[in-house]
Amino acid sequence: MAVTLNKTFTPTLNDPSSDEYKNLKKDIDEVLNRQYSRITGFISVSVTGFRQGSIITEFVVETTDIKTSEVAEANKAFSKAIEFIAPVIGSVRALYTSDVSLGFTSPNYTGNTMTLVCELQSINVGEISSVEWTFQGRKIKQMGRRTITNNPSNTQSVLKVVNAIVLDKGLYQCTLMGAVLKFRQKKNVTDIKPAPIIVSKVQLNTRCLGTAGQTQRLKCCVQSQFKVKWLRSSEVLSSTPTDEGNYFCRTYNHPLSSCIGTSITFTCKVDGLNYKQDTTLTTFVEPITCKDPVYGDGREGDRSRPDCPPGQKGDKLAECQQTKWMLLEDTCVVAVIKELFLTSEELLVEDIPDFVGNMSVTVKDVQKEITESPNTISTIVEILGNIADFPALVVSQNVIENVLETVDVIVGGAATGSWTVLNSNGNTTSSDLLFSMESLSKRLSGKLTFKTNVILLNRDTFDNSFQANLNDSVLLDIPNSDFRNASITTITFYTLNNVMPARNSSFNTNSNNTIPVNAINAAVVLVNIDKPINNVTFRYDKLNTSLTQGPQCVFWNFELFNKQGAWDDEGCKFISDVNDTVTCTCDHLTSFSILMATDIPEEIREILDVITYVGVGISMASLVICLIIEGYVWKAITKNSTAFMRHVSIINTALSLLIADICFIIGASIADNPTENPGSDYTVPIGPCSTATFFMHFFYLALFFWMLVSGLLLFYRTVMVFSHMSKSVMLAIGFLLGYGGPLIIAVVTVAATAPGNGYIRKDYACWLNWTETMALLALVIPALSIVFINIIIIIVVLFKMLRRGVGDASQRDERHTLMVILRCVVILTPLFGLTWSLGVGTMIDSSNVGIHIAFAFFNSLQGFFILVFGTLFDSKIRSILARKSPTTSTGSNTTRSTSGGFSSGGMNWINRLRGRRNVYHLSNAANSGSAGASESFSNI
Repeated sequence: MAVTLNKTFTPTLNDPSSDEYKNLKKDIDEVLNRQYSRITGFISVSVTGFRQGSIITEFVVETTDIKTSEVAEANKAFSKAIEFIAPVIGSVRALYTSDVSLGFTSPNYTGNTMTLVCELQSINVGEISSVEWTFQGRKIKQMGRRTITNNPSNTQSVLKVVNAIVLDKGLYQCTLMGAVLKFRQKKNVTDIKPAPIIVSKVQLNTRCLGTAGQTQRLKCCVQSQFKVKWLRSSEVLSSTPTDEGNYFCRTYNHPLSSCIGTSITFTCKVDGLNYKQDTTLTTFVEPITCKDPVYGDGREGDRSRPDCPPGQKGDKLAECQQTKWMLLEDTCVVAVIKELFLTSEELLVEDIPDFVGNMSVTVKDVQKEITESPNTISTIVEILGNIADFPALVVSQNVIENVLETVDVIVGGAATGSWTVLNSNGNTTSSDLLFSMESLSKRLSGKLTFKTNVILLNRDTFDNSFQANLNDSVLLDIPNSDFRNASITTITFYTLNNVMPARNSSFNTNSNNTIPVNAINAAVVLVNIDKPINNVTFRYDKLNTSLTQGPQCVFWNFELFNKQGAWDDEGCKFISDVNDTVTCTCDHLTSFSILMATDIPEEIREILDVITYVGVGISMASLVICLIIEGYVWKAITKNSTAFMRHVSIINTALSLLIADICFIIGASIADNPTENPGSDYTVPIGPCSTATFFMHFFYLALFFWMLVSGLLLFYRTVMVFSHMSKSVMLAIGFLLGYGGPLIIAVVTVAATAPGNGYIRKDYACWLNWTETMALLALVIPALSIVFINIIIIIVVLFKMLRRGVGDASQRDERHTLMVILRCVVILTPLFGLTWSLGVGTMIDSSNVGIHIAFAFFNSLQGFFILVFGTLFDSKIRSILARKSPTTSTGSNTTRSTSGGFSSGGMNWINRLRGRRNVYHLSNAANSGSAGASESFSNI
C-alpha cells in the first residue's frame, strides 16, 4: 500500500539508518498499527520505505483474509489519524499482487500468437472500474499486433499478441483497478524462440528431355539448430544432408522418368515441428524460353517462385516474358529487420532511445545481408520514418548517434547496387530517408559533433556569421546576418551521391529511358538553421574531376514529380569552378517589405507577398486615375499661384510613386545579384538589378521631397504673407528640391558603396544593402527628416492661424487653397509618418510579425491614399467632376473655391521586394515562433 504525504522530501529519507528516516517511520508505524490492527486476520503492518513526490510512503499490511469494507474503513481512518504528521494528498492506494502468474499460452516460436490472461483470484477488491496492461513498465496500447479484450465486469482481461517476435519477450503486468484495492498479476515471458526459416523454391519449372537418368535437384535448408526432411504426400524421401555454415540442408534428386507434362508437389518439413513449405515441380517438353540459375527453366508465361536468401522472410514471384524472367514481386526482408519494423509501428515516444540503440546493434550484426537487400534497406527507411513521425520526440545525442550509425550502413558503398535497384523502380525511398533525417535534425539541441564512416554531424551556435569546413571537402559560409545565438545543424553525407537519384527538375519521368543524364558530383549537405537565412555559400570539392559537363548547384525539392522528389536549381546560383572546387550560393525568396526591413520572418513571407502585390496593383491603378483626373481639371483649379504649385506637387508625387512602383515590379522580376559573376567591374553597378535599385531609390526619395515641397508651400503662404513669389520661381524651386535632392543622395550613395560591392543586397533582392554598408539609411534618414520637418510646419502654421486667422489672405480662392493644403498635410503627414514608423519597427525588430503585416498593408496602398486624400479630398475637383458628369445636372454652378489636397506626400512604402518562388528552405524551427527551415544541397 502507499500514501502520499504533503511534506517536503529530503535525501536523508533514502537512508534507513538516518535519524529522520527512523523517526518518521516510527511515527507512521504507530498510526498504522492503531488503524489496521482491527481488520480481520491482521498479522502486521510496517513502513517499507519512502519515495520522492512530496513523500510517498509505502507500507505492507499482512493479513490472513481481505475484507474490502474493513480495508476501506481502515484507509479512511488512517488518512485522518496521520494528519498530525502531514496531510494526505489523494487517498491511500492499496495494491494486492497475486502469487499466481498471468495465464499464458506460449507462442514457442516467432510468428505465432501469444495469449496472456488476467483474472481476479478469490479476492474481493470492490467494483472494478478499469484494467491496465504494461510491458516492461510501459502501458500497452491496443494497436497493431496487440488486442485487449475485457469481460463486462472487468474481472477478466485477455491480451493477445499476434505474429509474436523475439522483442516481445519481457515482463507483462495486468492491474484490475478496484474501488478499494488494485489487483495485479505478472508474467515474465522468456520463451519466444526464432521460428525456423525454410529456404526452398516454392515453384520450379523444368524441361523433360526424355533421356535416361535425368533428374531434377530439390534443395531445402533451415537454421542449423533445426533439421528438415523431404516428403511426398506422407512418404519420406531419401535425401542427402549437408551442413552449410549456419544452415542445415537436404537435397533430393527427383528422377524425370516420364516426359508427360505434370505438376508434382513436394514438402520440406522441419523435424518435430509443424513448420513446412511446399515446392511445386512442373515438367514440360516444349523448348525452354527462359533459363536462369535462380528462377530455373520456363516457357513464356510460366511463373517461378524462388526462395528468399537465407535469413530473409517474404516471397518472390517471377514470370517468363519472351526470353527473360521478369521479377513481379519481391517482399524478402532480413527477418530481424522485419521484426524491428513491426515493433516500430507500436512504439511510444519513451521507447525510442532503447529502440534505436537496439536497432543500431542489430543493423551492424547483419550489415552484409542488409546492403545486398533493397527491400531491407527500404524497410529500415520506413523504420526511421516511423521514428521521425513522433512530434513530441526530443532527439538526444544518444538517439541521433544510434540513428546515424544505422544510416551509415545503408548509405555506404556496399549498398550502391541496392540503391540502384530502388531508384530504378521510381520509389521514394531515398527522398524519404533524407526527409526523415531533416525532421530529426530539427529536434536536436545543444552543441554536438559526431562522425561515422561516411557521415559527419555538427551542431553549433553562432552570432552574425558562420563558416565551417566540413571534413575538408565542403565549405559552408553564412555572411553577416545580425543573428544572436543562432543554432545551426549540418549533416554531411559523403556517399549520398550513390543513394539519391540524379534526376533534376527537367527530368522526364514518362520517358522509357530511365538513365539520368546528370551525375551527383559532390557530397550532400543537410543544413538546418533556426533563423531565416537569405544568403548562404557552399564550396564543394568535385568527386569526379573527369566530368566535362559544367556543374550545376541544386537542392533536393521533395515536391517535384508527385512528391517523388528531384534536384532543383531554383534559388541556387553557380558562382565559379576553380581548381575542381565549385562555389554555389543559395537564397530564400524575399517579399516587398525588403524596402525597409532588415529581415523577414519566414512564416509570413507568402502573406506579405499577397498583401504586397494586391496593394501595389491597387496603388498603381489609383495613381493612374489620379493623374487622369488632375489633367482633366487642370485649367479649372490652377487659377492662383498657390493652387498651381499645390497641384504641380501632387502630380509629381503621384508620378514619382508610380514610376517607383514600376521599377519595383521590374526589380522583383529580375531579382538578380551582380556578385554572381566573378570578375565583373563593381565600380559602377551597371547590372539590371543595380539599375532597378538606383531608380527605385531615386523615385522613392522624390516622393518624399515633393511631400516636403507641399509642406514648404503651406509654410510660405501662411507665415510669409507679405512676400510674393512668381509661378516660375516657385516652379524652379519645386523641381530643384523635388528631383535635385533625391538625385544628389542617390548618386552619392552609389559612389560611396559600389566600389566595395555594398550598394545592393547580397540575397538576390534588388534593393539597398543593409548588412554590409547600411546603404538603406540613405533612404531612411531623408524620409524621417522630411516627416519630422512637415510635422514642425503643421505646428507652426496652426499656431499662426490661431493667432491671426486665415482672413489675412487677399483672395478667397487663396484662403481656401491654404485650408485644403493644411487639411491634407495634417491628414497625410501623420498617416505616412505612422506607416514610416512601422517601417522603422521592421528594422529594429525584424521578427515581429504584426509590424511586418501592418507595414505591408498600409504602405502598399499608398497610391490609393494619394488618390483619396490628395485629389478626391478636394471639394472643387469633386464639384467639377460632378458638374461634367452626364448623370448630374449641368445647371448647378455651386462650387467651392479652390481646395486642393495633397499634403506632405505619400510615403508609399511598398512593402516587400519579391524574388523567385519556392527555393530552398534554409533553417526553420518550424512552427513555433522562430523562423527556420532545413534543406539538402549538392551540385549536379
